[in-house]
Amino acid sequence: MTDMSAITNERRHLLNLAYRLTGSLADAEDVVQETYARWYALTRPRQDAIDNPAAWLTTVATRVCLDLLGSARARRERYVGSWLPEPLPTDVADLSDRVTLDESVSMAFLIVLDAMTPAERVAFVLHDVFGYPFTEVATIIGRTPVACRKLASSARRRVRDAGTPLTPPTDQAQVVRDFKKAWEAKDITALIALLDPGATVTADGGGQVSAVQHPLQGRDQIAHYATTLFRVMPDMTILERTVNGHPGLMVQLAGVTTTVMAFELAGDRIIHIWAVRNPSKLRPWTA
Repeated sequence: MTDMSAITNERRHLLNLAYRLTGSLADAEDVVQETYARWYALTRPRQDAIDNPAAWLTTVATRVCLDLLGSARARRERYVGSWLPEPLPTDVADLSDRVTLDESVSMAFLIVLDAMTPAERVAFVLHDVFGYPFTEVATIIGRTPVACRKLASSARRRVRDAGTPLTPPTDQAQVVRDFKKAWEAKDITALIALLDPGATVTADGGGQVSAVQHPLQGRDQIAHYATTLFRVMPDMTILERTVNGHPGLMVQLAGVTTTVMAFELAGDRIIHIWAVRNPSKLRPWTA
């Protein structure tokens, strides 16, 4: 007889897997809900006939994610502006209890995952992040172990090619804090000093709110744009928050969260800023 508590205990694993595969907490929660709906739709004898219910749940969740990733590519063609992963407020107890924090949920890593094909992403996440052997990966996604090994190897090259020196979180927190102070002071010189010469800013408004349609490039342009924003919206409040396990910023207007910013550093310089403004991606930040 199936141990139902063991079934429900898989929920956290499935959510962690689905978030890394989709880059969206909302989609991940939908995937988990759909996976359990399919399990409970089985008759009790069919449930009892499944030798490894945890593996069954993982297989179903992964295949739902694969379908979702395939349809997401078509949706992206109609998406207004840049698409960014949905940021996690990982200093919120409820979410930090459900999503395991490591480098595989950093915004920089999710951006690289999003550049992969759906098959590459699934093979890489299952094998390299969650440690599934290629024989199991092959069973889950319906390909040969050799094909899965090639997919993961291709994905691994993408990760290496996008690699940048990691800055310890404590050092990153200080740089982000200094950026916040310089931004609030509208100190262009200080902002420029914190930004790498080739720094970029990518904003995701999803067509629902205003956002730069194309990435800003260069520290001078970014610094001037940031100070202009503060001049036109002097009532902005900037708060330090943990975004996907790393130091970041949250911007509020009249108590409403309008932007969540994630950072990537090389040493003590900011090289990437990702600004999520799409309200549908900020729901976990509005409580």
